[in-house]
Amino acid sequence: MGRAPRPKPARLAEKLAHVRNALGLSQDEMLARLGLSEAEGLFRSSISGYERGTREPPLPVLLEYARAAHVSVEALIDDGLDLPARLPASPKSEGIRRERGGKKPSGGRKRR
Repeated sequence: MGRAPRPKPARLAEKLAHVRNALGLSQDEMLARLGLSEAEGLFRSSISGYERGTREPPLPVLLEYARAAHVSVEALIDDGLDLPARLPASPKSEGIRRERGGKKPSGGRKRR
């Protein structure tokens, strides 16, 4: 009797990489921006693993990504939401609802 693995957001890795690139940061700089360090067991390879989808970031890491991008955590983990085109978002964004079928919205409305 085993437990089924919990579902993982399919687009999380893509969104984390997008946040870092939109902020113009290297993986080392992102680690510093998140306020995380090797003392906490996080390295540049951790950021790389999150962005490749081979590692699952802990909740405090997701929270710091959201704060750096000025988006809600929901915008990162909900596959039905896109990140705003411009990061860090101003004002804070809850994400942009995707159209059904995986198409990106054309001029879609922001959720508030």
